Amino acid sequence: MLSRTAEYALRAMAHVASLPEGEFVRSAELAEHADVPVAYLSKVLRRLVLAGLLTSEKGHHGGFRLARPASKVTFSEILAAAEGSEMVECAFGWSRCDALRPCPLHPAWTRLKRAYRSWAEGTTLAEIRDAPTTPSRRKRPRAPRDR
Repeated sequence: MLSRTAEYALRAMAHVASLPEGEFVRSAELAEHADVPVAYLSKVLRRLVLAGLLTSEKGHHGGFRLARPASKVTFSEILAAAEGSEMVECAFGWSRCDALRPCPLHPAWTRLKRAYRSWAEGTTLAEIRDAPTTPSRRKRPRAPRDR
């Protein structure tokens, strides 16, 4: 349901929120803890800084930290910074779909979008701050290769 970029942004922000207030984390360390490729994470972090969710400092003691308290950062802000848009308007792919001209999936899709929006707007980083963010090193199994 979430794009890879959105998932990576949530992982990174969860780890940054778990740090002591005001502490910086370097992108390489953050990439390891969030289990995100460093190059990909750099792009995600840039979006989060531009959105005002993270601050960054260069130098020996620099890195990234939250721009405001975890209780003031919602998942919807993180997802908007990562993706720049919300869920697809019509799950059936129609260019025009609404209550007056619904596609076959419109009622169910509308309920899902409302629930998703409620979850994203109602969940803050503070609510997940104490959850473990270090990967267990049990990587997702790779699809078998044809030989």
